[in-house]
Amino acid sequence: MTQIPTHDGPRAAPASGGPAKSLVIFLHGYGSNGADLINLAPHWASALPDTLFLAPDAPQPCDGVPYGRQWWPLTSLAPQARAAGVRVSAPALNAYIDAQLAAHSLSEDKLALVGFSQGTMMALHIGPRRTRTLAGVIGFSGMLADPDALAAEVVTKPPILLIHGDRDEVLPVEALHQADVQLKGLDFEVASHVSPGLGHSIDELGLQLGARFLIERFA
Repeated sequence: MTQIPTHDGPRAAPASGGPAKSLVIFLHGYGSNGADLINLAPHWASALPDTLFLAPDAPQPCDGVPYGRQWWPLTSLAPQARAAGVRVSAPALNAYIDAQLAAHSLSEDKLALVGFSQGTMMALHIGPRRTRTLAGVIGFSGMLADPDALAAEVVTKPPILLIHGDRDEVLPVEALHQADVQLKGLDFEVASHVSPGLGHSIDELGLQLGARFLIERFA
C-alpha cells in the first residue's frame, strides 16, 4: 500500500526567537487536526523557550468530519484492528520525523512526541521502534495499540509519561494502567498520573506535569 505523506500542519516557533534547540511534535486524536493540539504550545512556551512545536495533520481525511484527519480508520477498537491500524501511518510519520530533525539539525535526544488519544497510540508505537532514543514520549488519554508485539519489536526505550482522566468516556482509564504495567515490565522508565473527574481531555495539571517532564528531558 502506498503511503500518503503526513501532511504538514501549524507550528509555533521558539519563544526565545532563536534557533530551535529542541523539538516537540504533537500527534492529534481521531477526527481532529494539528490546529487543535498546537494550542498546547502557548502553555509550554515560557518553560521551553528554545523549543519548536509542530503539529502535523494525520495523513488521512476522516469521513464525516469536516477538516478532520485520522491516522487510521477507527472502525473498530478490537486488538487486531488497532494492531493493524497503527502501522498504516507509521512509515509516513517516521519520514516526517526524520525530515524535521534534519531540517533543524537536531538529534533524537532533543525530540519529544506528545500524543492525544489516537495520537498517543501513534506515539507509543513509533517511539520504542525508532533506532535512536527519543528524549521522551507523553501520552494523554491513549493506550498501547499493539501491546502483544512490543516486546519483540522494541528497539529503544524513551522515558514515557502517561496522563489520563478517570472519567474518560472514550478510552477508559484502565488503558493507562495496562500500558503502565506492560511498559514497566519491559524496563521502560514510566511515570503516570490519573486526573480525578476528567473525561477525554487534558487538564491544567496534566499540562503542568507535561511541561515538567519536557524540561527534565531536554536539560
